[in-house]
Formats: sequence, structure tokens, C-alpha cells
Amino acid sequence: MTSQNPVFIPGPTNIPEVIRKACDMGTIDHRSPAFARIFRPAVDGVKAVLRTTAGEVILFPATGTGGWEAAVSNTLSPGDTVLAARFGMFSHRWIDLCQRQGLTVQVIETPWGQGAPLAAIEAALKADTGHRIKAVLATHNETATGVRSDIAGIRRAMDAAGHPALLFVDGVSSIGSMPFEMDGWGVDIAVTGSQKGFMLPAGLAILGLSPRALAAMETAKLPRTYFDFADMRRSYAAGGYPYTPAVGLLNGLATSVQMLLDEGLDTVFARHHRIAEGIRRAVFAWGMRPYAASPDLYSDTVTAVSVPEGCNGTDLVKLAASKYDVAFGVGLGEVAGKVFRIGHLGMLTDVMALAGLAAAEMCMADLGWPVTLGSGVAAAQDYYRNANTEAARAAA
Repeated sequence: MTSQNPVFIPGPTNIPEVIRKACDMGTIDHRSPAFARIFRPAVDGVKAVLRTTAGEVILFPATGTGGWEAAVSNTLSPGDTVLAARFGMFSHRWIDLCQRQGLTVQVIETPWGQGAPLAAIEAALKADTGHRIKAVLATHNETATGVRSDIAGIRRAMDAAGHPALLFVDGVSSIGSMPFEMDGWGVDIAVTGSQKGFMLPAGLAILGLSPRALAAMETAKLPRTYFDFADMRRSYAAGGYPYTPAVGLLNGLATSVQMLLDEGLDTVFARHHRIAEGIRRAVFAWGMRPYAASPDLYSDTVTAVSVPEGCNGTDLVKLAASKYDVAFGVGLGEVAGKVFRIGHLGMLTDVMALAGLAAAEMCMADLGWPVTLGSGVAAAQDYYRNANTEAARAAA
């Protein structure tokens, strides 16, 4: 039968039944008032999740990668310089995308396991007295290493340098699961996708645009057609799209944002932190550690587990899939084989997390890794029991 086990990859994530049903709808005319009744709640809900009142939201039929291409092509021109730190596979991919678009990328090489280097970013911007750098690219949550960067700190560095560059943030695996303050952090373009914190299938690139980003469109000369913000905004004003939209996904998104807002964003973030902390305690009980270099960098949506010397994280992922029908994430790029990744975002509970930890332990035992069955599960159980007791007292 089809597996009923939850997935423990950092996206796509588990889909709640109510969202699955919202996506499963009959055909409607996407130029009719019926579509507008789906579309407007989705857009307004995303604005609330991004915590922006000043910005606009645009939803493309695409994924996060398409969102990044839209971000750069609508605001930059051939030969423009952007500043980016490379400290994981996904920060690397955004650098590669910009280079393919004909942009000059000033790269700050940073060890994997570290976050965005605030001092180096500030120094690079201060040195750019001619303001050649037009945008700073920041990966909020580096999914390959389980590292969360300080976006508010990057904005402070930019302000301290007195630099007018735009701030573009990859929030693909953070938005909707961890605190994100588009207006408060001075983010000019936020990029995410439907398949992670929003708990939908892949297929929507979700962007938040500040007034400064919209103004940059006036002089941007990179080519764009499908991803043209101007076309989208003109059609949005009339309640529609310049081409055929992903109607079912948009209906699911309207349901998703309402679920997040009904739970309460702060409660959503607290749930993710609690689940993540229980998983981290299990990792330490196994005698292992997260790949992130320090606790202030720990992600609340994915933990990259450094495996013991002589072990291969990919072996665990393959065995979990073939023997137990459970999905974990492999190590990517520089950390291939050195880690396996546990995704803990979206539709997830403490009890579901415990099932994933138990499956990981069985795989470790099967592979002959030095682990005591039940050790990580017990550590997480102790934490969840106490954390939920404290939460219940606070709510009383």
C-alpha cells in the first residue's frame, strides 16, 4: 500500500488533509469573479505571514528557484554587481543563478556550518564607496547544513555601512516556520515556495516586494517575460493573471495561510522550535552533534546530523527508504556522506518527530553505528513532556 509514514525531509513537507482537499478542485474560469475570491485571500494571507504592510506579494507558478530568477531579473541589469556569502549548497545555487544571468557576483567564501558573516558583509559594503554593489543576497536558512543566519544583523551591517544596496532574502525553508519580519528587517525581496512552511505541493514561487524593489524595476534591464513583475501587477489590479494560474495550488495557499494565522504565527514558531530542540537533544544523546557550528545558528526547520567517523550518512538515508519506507535528507555538496538531514517543518507534531527519531535509530543499529536503541527517543521524550507541561501552564 502507499506509505502512511510522514516524511522527514526539509521539503516538500507533509500535506495536511484539509489543504490536500483544497487543492483538489474542479476547473473554474480563472478570469471570473470566482477566481478572485480564491486569489485575494491567498495574497493577503501571505502578506500577514511575511509580516509586511508596506510590501506587495506576487505568486508565480514556479518554485523557489523561479522566485530568485524573478527577483534578480526584475530589479537588476547586465553587469550589475551583487554581494553574497557562500556557506552551503543553496547559497551557492543563488550565486550560480546570478552568474548565469550575467551579473558580477562578489562572493564571500565562508566555511560550511557557519552563517552569513556580518562583519565581512559590512566591510565589503564600506569598501564599495562607488556603490557598485546593487544587492546583497542572503540565505536565511541554509537547508544543506541546518544553519540559520541573522537577517536583522545583515540589515544592521548594511545600515552601518551607509550602503543603498537592496536586500534579497532566500526564505524558502524558513518563512512560515520561523520568525520572519520583512518590514522590521528591511527586506526588499523575500523569496519562498509553497512546498515547505506553507505545507503545499511544489509549484508556487512566493515573493514579497518592498517599495524600493518595485522602484528598482523602472531601471532594470535584465530580460524577463514569464517572470515580469509589471505584467503580474497589471493583471493583479484586475483580479487575475497575465497567463493561466495554478488555481488549485492558490486555493490550497488560501487555506494554508488561514491555518497558520488561526494557529497564531508565534505559536507556529514556538511549535517548530520545540520540535527542533527535541530532535537536537536526541542527536546529542546519540553521541553526535548538529553540523551547525554553534547553538545560535541552529535551524528550527532542519537539522544536519554529523555522523560518526567511518560512517556514511547517505547509507542511513538509503536504508531508511528501502527497509522502513521513511524519508530523510542526504548530505549535499561539501557535506555529502558527512551528514544526514532531518527535516522538521510544516505539518509536524512532537509525536511524529518521535517516530522519525525511532526510525533513524533503527537504521543506525542496522548499520552497526555506535548507538543505543532508545537513547535519542528518550531524550526527546523527556524534553517534549516538560516543554508541553510548561506550555499548558502558560496557557492556563
